[in-house]
Amino acid sequence: MQTRNIVATLLLSSLSIFNWIAATAPPNSAPITNAKFKRISFRKLIFIGLIFGGQLSFAHAEATDNTLTLNTALKRALERNPSLKVFDFRNTALAGQLETANLKPAYELGLEAENFSGSDELSGFGGVELTVSLSSVLEMGDKRAARRGIVSNGRSVLDAQRQVESLALLGEVTRRYVDVLAAQEQVSLAREANELAIQTLNNVIKRADVGATPDAEVKRAQAAAAQARLTLLSTQQQLAYLKVSLAALWGETSPDFGKIDGDLFHFGSDVEFERLYAKVEKNPAIQVFAAEERLKKAEVRLAKTQSRADISWSVGVRRFEENDNSALVAGFSMPLFSSKRNSGAISSALAQRNEVFAQKEAALLNMHTQLFRAFHNRKQAILTAKELQNTIIPALEEALKEIQTAYQRGRYGYLEYVSARQELLSAKRTLIESASSALTYGAEIEQLTAEPLSATQHGESTDLSGSVQ
Repeated sequence: MQTRNIVATLLLSSLSIFNWIAATAPPNSAPITNAKFKRISFRKLIFIGLIFGGQLSFAHAEATDNTLTLNTALKRALERNPSLKVFDFRNTALAGQLETANLKPAYELGLEAENFSGSDELSGFGGVELTVSLSSVLEMGDKRAARRGIVSNGRSVLDAQRQVESLALLGEVTRRYVDVLAAQEQVSLAREANELAIQTLNNVIKRADVGATPDAEVKRAQAAAAQARLTLLSTQQQLAYLKVSLAALWGETSPDFGKIDGDLFHFGSDVEFERLYAKVEKNPAIQVFAAEERLKKAEVRLAKTQSRADISWSVGVRRFEENDNSALVAGFSMPLFSSKRNSGAISSALAQRNEVFAQKEAALLNMHTQLFRAFHNRKQAILTAKELQNTIIPALEEALKEIQTAYQRGRYGYLEYVSARQELLSAKRTLIESASSALTYGAEIEQLTAEPLSATQHGESTDLSGSVQ
């Protein structure tokens, strides 16, 4: 089927769902168990892949007639790519850390014996004093809540990292999908070049048969036809490799599809750079820094709680064997100057928090550079492709027809005939490369801005529930 734009709405659904996942989670919620994590987060990731069927005009729910759609490729990658499975294990680790953080200080049972096996009247066990005690620690400064805050914010960082990994995976699937789509066009062009080479050979042979051209031109045409066949074989091998590369994203080594569905030559409208850069802070990669900032603040809070000294206490019973009496014993202890001794840990935690701020600024600056490069390269690629489509290739096709007719009548030589053919093939090859670059840069822009170009160019924004405002 003829399709619309491959990349214009590629990341709309995924980014809306990413924002919805982050917004619907309680701000101070504790980490959830591994099973629940799979049921909720992974299910939403699968939904990201499924929803493309409604957003992209060319994406069927399933591949048909051995044709792979982008929707199917995204779904397979989200389900099977091992890079996302590690988050299940990390979530299990966080669940264990939460269990540990919730523990109260342990109780200790002690047994102490004094005044036995000494000298004179203290020999043996006649004068022994036995003490059985129970002891523990009173945590001060709400340390347990601070520990829980560390784990909770660690869960937020994990969720943000999973969003980044998922978005990066979707972007990589798109890029490889575009590569395969461009390779399919290259194979079609190589077939066309092969047919033109055979046609040229036949025309040269006809002229040679009537003595209008030397045998040397026949041999040159034969060599050109042989080279065209080799080029066709080479492009077919490249297409086979790119299919394997795409299938590897969902763990397959032998692709089960013959071709992919899509339109390489539809680009959508341009968008102003300033409007695109205004969306950069919505990128999940930036949201990771926000989550890490909250985590570092929780670590600062935990470090400050250490300035409040814990109180160790004990109670017990002491038995005096000498006079067969017993008595209660109790005691407590606490370290001195805890606040002063903990100042270094607080300074270290504050420095790590400030480091996150600097990293965020550096990331935004780097993303500005990447966006600027992708924006202008896409614009140049679209300009080149449209000029080739609308002006250059039609003119070269007409020129080839005229030169071919003139060559058959003896008005042009072999060199002019072959040059016209090569100029047309070169222009079509450049068109494929430019179109592929435009779509690839478009996908990069969407990944950087966390919003599809289709929504931006129409002035639309998406709320956290996924509806367009």
